[in-house]
Formats: sequence, C-alpha cells, structure tokens
Amino acid sequence: MTRQATSPDDIRDMADEVARLIAARFGGARRGERPPLGVMLRRRGGALPRRLRKQAWMLAQADQQSAQPKIARQLDLSRLSRAHQALIAHLQPLGEFSRWQGRALGFAASVAFGLLVLAAAVIWIMLRRGYL
Repeated sequence: MTRQATSPDDIRDMADEVARLIAARFGGARRGERPPLGVMLRRRGGALPRRLRKQAWMLAQADQQSAQPKIARQLDLSRLSRAHQALIAHLQPLGEFSRWQGRALGFAASVAFGLLVLAAAVIWIMLRRGYL
C-alpha cells in the first residue's frame, strides 16, 4: 500500500499502517491492542535498522503534529511518503502467513524433539532392566 501523501490526513493512516506492521513482525502489542507508532517504536524500534528507525521516528512525530492544522500544513509530505515507502518495503516481505507458518513449524519441531528424547529414555530404561 505504497502511496503518496496528498494531505496531512494521510499521515495518520501511514503511521497506523507502519505501527501495525511493526507489531505483526516484531511483536510488542497485546492481542486486540493497536498502539500508535510512537509507542511501537519505544517498544520494538530497536529491531529496525538505524536508517529506518530515524525515518520511523520522523513519521511518528509528523503523526503527532498532524493533529494541529497549522503545523500539519507545514509538513513535508513527499519526505514522509518516502519514509513510509521505505518502512513498508522493509516490513512487508515476511507476511503474517509466513510468520504463522514459522511458529507452527517451530512448535512441531519441539514436539518431535520431545518425543525423540522420550523414546531414547524409554529405550535406555528397557536396556538397563534387560528387556532388550
């Protein structure tokens, strides 16, 4: 959803989208919670590369300033649009499905490892008692 900001009202949508993607990729938000971008950057901003972190803070500050109409008209919309596009390009490649798939695969691997350890323990006990 890369787009150009045409008015200060678009800044809020851009910041919310980036905050949602940070929460989906790095965590930091409870289920059903939709914290603003500034809060997400305080919680998980360190996971972003430094260059993108600066752009994210710029977008979060612009999000707060866009609530004031006189200040909102002075914001550089093209620079904010470029920052939004860079953040989206970094955060989107791993979608929610692949993250869910990775968690499911990790869970299955831990269950398989547990069963393997259990089988080894059972075989060891059977050998010690002379059943095998």
